[in-house]
Amino acid sequence: MLSFTVKNKTLVARTKPMPRLRARWALVRVRLAGICNTDVEILHGYHGFRGTPGHEFVGEVVEVAGVSAAERKRWIAKRVCGEINIGCAALGFQPVCKFCRQGLKRHCLRRKVLGIVGQDGAFAEYLTLPLENLHVISRSISDEKAVFVEPLAAACEILEQVDLRKFREAAVLGDGKLAQLIARVLRTQLRRVVLYGKTPRKLALAERAGIEKRRVRGDASDFRRVKETYELLVEATGSPTGLALAQQMTEARGTLVLKSTFHGAAPVETWPLVVKEILVIGSRCGPFEKAIALLRAGKVDPRPL
Repeated sequence: MLSFTVKNKTLVARTKPMPRLRARWALVRVRLAGICNTDVEILHGYHGFRGTPGHEFVGEVVEVAGVSAAERKRWIAKRVCGEINIGCAALGFQPVCKFCRQGLKRHCLRRKVLGIVGQDGAFAEYLTLPLENLHVISRSISDEKAVFVEPLAAACEILEQVDLRKFREAAVLGDGKLAQLIARVLRTQLRRVVLYGKTPRKLALAERAGIEKRRVRGDASDFRRVKETYELLVEATGSPTGLALAQQMTEARGTLVLKSTFHGAAPVETWPLVVKEILVIGSRCGPFEKAIALLRAGKVDPRPL
């Protein structure tokens, strides 16, 4: 099969054997794959990953292993997307770790992560995942929408972590794909959401989705120019410099949600977190069911992205 692997900070096309299947795993033919900022950071050295990246996808099940004939029939030819964290049980470890026992597979102590940690990903003709990771996509959701399920689920994780009933408004710092999806998800719950970004074209996309826009420059001048503060702010710039501005924009006793992942360290002073008593929440993967439900109901349309 054709695949792309990371080599010398670039993607290299290569042909390699089809992957072998573990019991209760599926072979999925990739229909569409999304490019995440994390994929770009992998090229810079994030997690030291050297295989095939890519973790946002929609595909079709072409084979399953270690299941009954009836279960195989239920899965074959189904259009699916997949959760990216592979836990103890699916990897054959016994006993499973304490996080897997609690149903927190995304924090498994021995996990692999599709296209990010130890598991070849979606920038290939085929990938493999455990059946427990797969979600069937209904016919009402096109491939162009379904390929956004994984990042949309990450945006939905904020709904799990933060009680939005306590807030009247929120701001999102960043105008990339994840930031755009976060703003759209928050907009389903809040009357006012403001997106801060550098690119007029991307800000216009947010505005058309009913989200207020604010222009920033992405440099030190923003610390003088940006005066607004918010009780709830989501940092999703994908940049090491975003955290410092996010701290400034979060009100005292406010909540700051961190979504950015990048290679290297963030140059930031932590005293504002202490002085303003800011609640900081790290936020990563999220509930696929909620993301699929938003797409099915038409509450979020990612196609303009």
